[in-house]
Amino acid sequence: MGTAKLTIDQILAIKAHGGVEQPRWSPDGSQIVFISGLGGATELWSADPASGLLKQLTVGMGGVGHLAVFMPQWSPNGEYVAYVSAKTGVDEIWLYARDGSADRQLTCLGGRIEAFSWSPDSQSIALTSNCFGAFDIFRVNVADGATARLTNGTNYDVYPWFTPDGKILFVRLNDAWTDHDVILMNADGSNPCIVLTDRNFFDYHYGRTFNYPKVSPDGKTFLFRSHRSGWINVWAAPVEGGGAPCQIAPAEADQSDAMWSPDGSQIAYIENHNGTLDLRVVSVQGGAPRVLVAPSVGSCTVPSWSPDGKQLTYLFGTPTSPNDVWTVDAATGATRQLTHSMLGGGVKDRIVAPKKIAYKTFDGLMINAYLYTPPAPLNGQRYPGIMWIHGGPTSQYMDTFQANVQFFTQQGYVVLLPNIRGSSGYGRHFEDLNDRDWGHGDLQDVIAGVEYLKTLDMIDSNNIGITGTSYGGIMSMDAVAFTQNVFQAAIPCSGYGNFMHMADEQELRHIKLLEYEFGKLPEAEAIYRYCSPIFSVAQATTPCFLIHGEGRYPGSSSSRDFALALEMAYKPFWYKSYPGETYYVASPANVKQMLGDMKDFFDLYLKHIPYNRPDDGRRPLTHLSGVGNGARTVPVSNRVVNNGVITPSRDVAN
Repeated sequence: MGTAKLTIDQILAIKAHGGVEQPRWSPDGSQIVFISGLGGATELWSADPASGLLKQLTVGMGGVGHLAVFMPQWSPNGEYVAYVSAKTGVDEIWLYARDGSADRQLTCLGGRIEAFSWSPDSQSIALTSNCFGAFDIFRVNVADGATARLTNGTNYDVYPWFTPDGKILFVRLNDAWTDHDVILMNADGSNPCIVLTDRNFFDYHYGRTFNYPKVSPDGKTFLFRSHRSGWINVWAAPVEGGGAPCQIAPAEADQSDAMWSPDGSQIAYIENHNGTLDLRVVSVQGGAPRVLVAPSVGSCTVPSWSPDGKQLTYLFGTPTSPNDVWTVDAATGATRQLTHSMLGGGVKDRIVAPKKIAYKTFDGLMINAYLYTPPAPLNGQRYPGIMWIHGGPTSQYMDTFQANVQFFTQQGYVVLLPNIRGSSGYGRHFEDLNDRDWGHGDLQDVIAGVEYLKTLDMIDSNNIGITGTSYGGIMSMDAVAFTQNVFQAAIPCSGYGNFMHMADEQELRHIKLLEYEFGKLPEAEAIYRYCSPIFSVAQATTPCFLIHGEGRYPGSSSSRDFALALEMAYKPFWYKSYPGETYYVASPANVKQMLGDMKDFFDLYLKHIPYNRPDDGRRPLTHLSGVGNGARTVPVSNRVVNNGVITPSRDVAN
């Protein structure tokens, strides 16, 4: 490993050339299409699986709306790739012609598009849209764009999938997003009937976790995900109903991304073992699954079969390299990499590979975590530590690339990424352990992580901070309000400190999450208050830096409210928002600025390096109102105000 540290520009230049969405084989097997930012902007690309030649297909593909994805899908006849884009201002389905002759808008619905699938004859597309308020199933003709509404209810009808004979299976969620009915109907929406009911599986993304009911090539069976075994496993059930569902490969591990082979004889899927995701294949006749790609470290995701069933494509990334497109021979397991995300010039040699560790928490549970240390640490040198908490809470750190963490390791910090109670990937019981207890049992897991760090010879045990985004921001606020003298600095990024206020201001999925985790208001008001750190800031001892985006939809005043509560209690804090963002900071320029600001704060409180107003091109930090022992920042639109003097924004330096 090289000794020269990587700059922030070098780290942020490492992009996932494979993206995050499923690569798709063309029906003739000659191309694999995928979404990538290879050329700078996000576009549709193709890879020749034989030669490895890459080609950009679209120009000006545009982005997608809040929480939407592109979902590129080939038509069965191979003439088009359909995808979602908001290039006209709202999500619609577009068709890219394979010969490059056209890239045309197909739908004109004006709402969110959550999912879609092609009919077997390539003449129509079934999709989910909320253009009339509720999520319903629509069918659109490819030739003229004529659209028919197939369902009309008050629940959530999502994830349609055509059967080989032209019927449609889809998923209907109840109002709590915990129960799923799989419904079979004719292509015109007539004769709907429930063929499967799955209960008590909270679906934070209104159906995305349960996902499509994927129909076998012979039209007799469909695949679905369920929590009914205590783990999220893949199950199979009869399309026409009437039979008991069965697990395709029972395991005490979460499974995802199941796909039928073209002849229907095998099923490929992903299995998660403590954040390492392998690619497996199981015969529909039964027997033990075959591990086709078994990384010692890394994550395989979103596999897709070649039309002849001889190969699969998938995404693969590791903690030292982001996602790339790969193929694997279904018989031999031989793999081939088609895209290459990692930079040259010795950059990869200086990226830090984390170590997987586990530590015991307050009630005897073992908490799994990733430990990142500075590159080429000096013997006898003690380094400050950072607890970095993931979002969710139903989420998980996996064997994936963490650019922000890599930046702080290069700056001389030891960083621990724990999968605390409430995380997914460790079974239903573990996932539910933080219900009605946010900021308490889960925070104790974080504190146990601090105690683990203190056992390391390289740790400066008197200087440990905490940060994270969304739920990680909540936990960082919890650390400020619910602990004393445990952390020496906290940076809550886009967190929420008052859950009663969050229930009033937030979008629907956050409301459903709160109702699932805490119960409904007003009956559960005591739980909402018990878990809200804003009511306990009077006992805070930890300097805090509140960070968030300026608040375009979906916005929130939560970070500012928490800053004001700290100010009223005369507590030390910085506060800053970043322009042109939702509540979350995502644009490359702002991420670069944010990381520099976070470094300044952690350097001040964990390394005791005096903070000086930067003269290196970065925008300065400024006062909220100047009250307290360190209130430093507030934005006004895209300007920064310093004691009433408007200072132009400036770019961050390395």
